[in-house]
Order: sequence, then C-alpha cells, then structure tokens
Amino acid sequence: MKEQFKKFLNEEQDPKAIEKITSKLTDLLMKGEEVGYIAVQKKPAITVFPDSIILTNKRIIICTPKNLGLSMNFTDYTWDDITSSFVKENILGSEFSFSTNTDLILSIDYIPKIQARKMYTYAKEQLDLLKNPVQAAAPVQEIVEEAEVEDEIEEIETEEVTSFAEILPAAPAVTETYEPLPTQPTQPAGERRLSDLSKEELFDKLQNYKKLLDNGLIMQGEYDAYKKEILSYM
Repeated sequence: MKEQFKKFLNEEQDPKAIEKITSKLTDLLMKGEEVGYIAVQKKPAITVFPDSIILTNKRIIICTPKNLGLSMNFTDYTWDDITSSFVKENILGSEFSFSTNTDLILSIDYIPKIQARKMYTYAKEQLDLLKNPVQAAAPVQEIVEEAEVEDEIEEIETEEVTSFAEILPAAPAVTETYEPLPTQPTQPAGERRLSDLSKEELFDKLQNYKKLLDNGLIMQGEYDAYKKEILSYM
C-alpha cells in the first residue's frame, strides 16, 4: 500500500501524514475504488497532525487526526452528493471547498496551491463524468451506426436496379417524324377562288384565319401561308 501512494509525494505532501493516511485507507476503500489524489494541510507554524483530504473515483474523504494522532475521524461524501467545487488562493496556501445537495459547504484551508489546483481539476473531471457519462463514446457510435445504415441502403438500391435491368427488355428506339407544312393553302371544295374575291372579302378571310390561329385551330406556319397567298391578291 505504501508503494501505491508514493506518487502523491511530489507536491510537497508531508510523508509522515501520507504514511498515516495510507495505513488507515487499507480498510476504507470500497471495491473498485481508486485514489485519485491526496492533499495535506500545511500551516505556517509546524503542524504535527495536519488535516488531509482524499479524492477517489467514488467520493471525497476528509481526514481529521484526533487524540494526538492516535486516531482519526473520516468524513466522506460521494460524488452524487456533491454539486460543485472551487478553490480560493490566499497568500499562505489555498482553500479547497465543495458544496453538497443539502447546501452544505465544506472547506479545508492551508492547502499548498499546486495541491489545491490538482484537487480542483480532479474533482471537476469526476463531476463532469457524473453529469455526462460516456459522452465521448455516444457520438462516435451514432456516426458508425448511421454509416452502416447508409451502406445497407446503397447496397439494396444497387441490387434492385440490377435486377430490374435484367428483367425489363430494352426499350425500342423511338423515331419522331414530322410532316412538312404545306407551302400552299388547300382550297376547300365549293369555295370561290381567291382571285375572284374582292379586297374586302380577302381582308375578311385573312381575319378569319387570324381567329383560327388565336384559338389554336391552325398552326403558325399554316396561317403564314394563307396570309401570303391572300396578300398576293390584294
């Protein structure tokens, strides 16, 4: 256990305090609980029995020595009970505080600044994980599932197009034919020749053809041919 907590002795923690805490933590840690950081109080005067605070992946534990260090009180709060944490840097060390769901605010002062910052960072990470579990994994999974669905749809559409191409016969080529417009207007049976009509009659006939064109009963080419023919006799 001592070897496990040597990594917490690199930010001015009191080795004796860490050793005492280590001996007490043996029976305190729950199954699957891992210590993330340990901070030890460092007052201006010599403190024989400093308070300390332990942050694990499950809770915050405050350790307060009693009876000249012969015993120790432990107060813990799970991350579910904690709403926020904050650090206040003073001239002599920092004060690490956190609030609970019951509006209780707990603080431990005279924590070396670098230790307080490390605690604040670790606490924020744990609170963020609690609020947004598997936040990073969810979007990646959604993207992968969406890509798989698109691949399946594309594959089905390709198979359907291929099968229809095999079943349906090739469409025959369609050739459109157009009959040329008559260059001369067809003279209806029983009508008088244009050469026998007066100018007034020719003008009336031209107006009739214009009405037929406007009503869509004859084509523009036909009207132009009739007009040219009539004008030649006027």
